[in-house]
Amino acid sequence: MASAAEQLAANLNWGAIGKATELKKRLWFTIGALIVFRIGAYIPVPGVDPAALAEIFHRNAGGIAGMLDVFSGGSIGRMSILALSIMPYISASIIMQILTTVVPSLEALKKEGEAGRKKINQYTRYGTVFLAAFQAYGIAVGLEGQSASAGPVVHDPGLFFRFVTTVTLVGGTLLLMWIGEQITARGVGNGVSLIIFAGIVAALPNALVQTLELGRTGALSALFIIALAVGIVVVVAVVVFMETAQRRIVVQYPKRQVGNRMYGGEASHLPLKINTSGVIPPIFASSLLLFPATIASFQGNTGEPGIAQWIATYLAHGQPLYLVMYVALIVFFCFFYTTVVFNPTDTAENLKKNGGFVPGIRPGKNTADYLEYILNRLTVIGALYLSAVCILPELLIARGGVPFYFGGTSLLIVVSVTLDTVTQIQAHLLAHQYEGLIKKARLRGKGR
Repeated sequence: MASAAEQLAANLNWGAIGKATELKKRLWFTIGALIVFRIGAYIPVPGVDPAALAEIFHRNAGGIAGMLDVFSGGSIGRMSILALSIMPYISASIIMQILTTVVPSLEALKKEGEAGRKKINQYTRYGTVFLAAFQAYGIAVGLEGQSASAGPVVHDPGLFFRFVTTVTLVGGTLLLMWIGEQITARGVGNGVSLIIFAGIVAALPNALVQTLELGRTGALSALFIIALAVGIVVVVAVVVFMETAQRRIVVQYPKRQVGNRMYGGEASHLPLKINTSGVIPPIFASSLLLFPATIASFQGNTGEPGIAQWIATYLAHGQPLYLVMYVALIVFFCFFYTTVVFNPTDTAENLKKNGGFVPGIRPGKNTADYLEYILNRLTVIGALYLSAVCILPELLIARGGVPFYFGGTSLLIVVSVTLDTVTQIQAHLLAHQYEGLIKKARLRGKGR
């Protein structure tokens, strides 16, 4: 039987948003911040020829450039001030999360609570500046070595152009980092995920037009386009099912007598999601795969075989090495991020302190081992699901010439972020209804 909270959540009326003043402010703040992000995506970096850059990008759109452009919301193709997007911040977060499990001082800092979390966030920001500067300088050097039929991409190459480009791109990344933090604190949803979500959604209409144009010219058959549409619907349904699926572990609380009253004796459940890590593993994996492209950009377009040619050959979409590395990183981050989000030992200790126990399992270490056993099995299923969703569309992109925006990672991010944002909106509406009920109860009490 559903609880009172679940029944209230099921009967929520979306028309109540107009009455929830706090929620409306958060929604308008989120929309305004995302509009600022989209405006910044059209402000170009000074000193770059847009026509020559567009020609080169169109020529390399199916490789690393396409992957970069997806997460930057089209900023790479225009070489805007937000070309690096939020990826350096995500990479810095990955490094800090790994270091907190390896370095004892950082692990102790993490356990200090809010003060420790603020220090770790500050270190993450410093790492973001360093990574963004490294990638921005690599992009500046790579642009200087590029040329098209319309002429060179950079009008006046040299040290000044590299300095201006590096400062501009680093500033754009820091702006997005600040916008993401403000959305998380004052808006609705996770700010970093919403920024990536907004970039992907903004490019979807163009990708749809490109696909229909390929069908009109005969590059893609009508049957293939219909199958692609059906496949997208199926993938969305699978993502929604897997993201909402849970393994509920029954938790029993013993009865205890306080005075003349008996408390406890209820049976609750501990929900464990099949995909505990959410959309984080594909984003982290894609972010780490951008580093080879950054390193290769230092070489520029010299015309000689080297690291850039090796990356273009073996790390292109659909290549075996790229697919193997992508799957390996997704599986690794599934297990790693699950251990960060859910600690079986701490959960077992908290249950023991509150008098809760899993029926048939002794409290303490046995409960922790049982939770870890179940969590590992769920993580394996979640890792296989994420790998399949992300890899199968990659093969279609490489073999069928489908636009990159229909990739599995893009669909996964869009669906997952939408579900998470809707859940938070429902939570705000639920809190607003509870506040209304409490106020009515107080008024009735005063009347009596």
